[in-house]
Amino acid sequence: MLATSAPWLPALPPFLLASTICMVMVPLTMLLARRIGRGAVDHPDQDDRRIHREPTPRLGGLAMYLGFAVALAAFGGSIHTRWQIVAITGVITVAMAVDDILGLPWYAKLGIETSAGLLSWVVGVAITFVALPGGHGASVLDFGVMALPVTLVWFVGFQTSINLLDGVDGVAAGVVALVAGVLLLAAINRLGPSENVQSDVIVMSGALMGCCVGFLFFNFAPARTFMGDSGSHFLGVALGMLTILGVAKLAVALSLLVPLTALGLPIGDTAFAIVRRRRAGRGIAYADTGHLHHRLLDMGFSARETALTFYLATAILGCIALALFGHRRTLLVAVVLLAVALVGLIWRNVRRGPEGGVPEDAGYVQLPGRPATPSRVRHGGEVD
Repeated sequence: MLATSAPWLPALPPFLLASTICMVMVPLTMLLARRIGRGAVDHPDQDDRRIHREPTPRLGGLAMYLGFAVALAAFGGSIHTRWQIVAITGVITVAMAVDDILGLPWYAKLGIETSAGLLSWVVGVAITFVALPGGHGASVLDFGVMALPVTLVWFVGFQTSINLLDGVDGVAAGVVALVAGVLLLAAINRLGPSENVQSDVIVMSGALMGCCVGFLFFNFAPARTFMGDSGSHFLGVALGMLTILGVAKLAVALSLLVPLTALGLPIGDTAFAIVRRRRAGRGIAYADTGHLHHRLLDMGFSARETALTFYLATAILGCIALALFGHRRTLLVAVVLLAVALVGLIWRNVRRGPEGGVPEDAGYVQLPGRPATPSRVRHGGEVD
């Protein structure tokens, strides 16, 4: 049972365990990557989209998964699909680690992303309905045979958005940690005698936040390791499952907007990337340097400032999402304060101008903006 005085308390043990396990395992994944060789180490000379200067291991996703899985195994006893979640996220993490090492073609990666949604649907973690609010009570919209395609799109979308977000040190892990925090607060706000499922969301959110925070100790700029596709796709699948198990299963259709709003930045960047590449006559799988993080770097933002900008924007969107669940006055104050901080950060960099560049000691090179420059190099997590 959750203590009413501290409903967030059950999230603390999985958070601490996941972060600790992740921090312990990251150095081992770095050693493993170097033992494997070039395929598991990101080299700055692989293509012109790399922004780091030193060869960097990119199997950090394995450490993130282990932290999450151990925490869920230890504290997720109330989650009836606990072992299914551990198994599915593990399969996706390992499959994408193979991609990090060998470089799978885009259609193989799409197959893996789709498989994650299919496996989740098979074990019952699926979006099968939404309840539309109305003047005479909610009316349930059952997806029926459309439940599978809706679930597949949900999972592929989450994985793609996090993967494309993972382009600057610390951005993906920090943004996902914030979104998990938003889902944690939303679950706490929905606690009640008939909503015990939200206690499961609190535990799972704590585990997901923990592995992200633990990884940030090694990944915040200048990064010593990258999460790679194994990490970004693990985060996408875990976040997709978390939203379906918790907030997205509430009997209010607007609840679906909570994770979508909090993830508005990466989702919007992904949508814009698809449109940008199609307008340029390129396939949507082509990599380019037109993403938002590339544009911020080109404006003169450092890697740390870029990450902080993403954090602030995500926090603002998260506050807006939480407004759907009440506490509007408190959240309005938070939105105003965060907006002021974000504007201040942008204004500081605009005044400094592009000539300010990235600090020489940051360990990164600056990229010129090329809205749709094709690349024959596969996606590699931190550089997409």
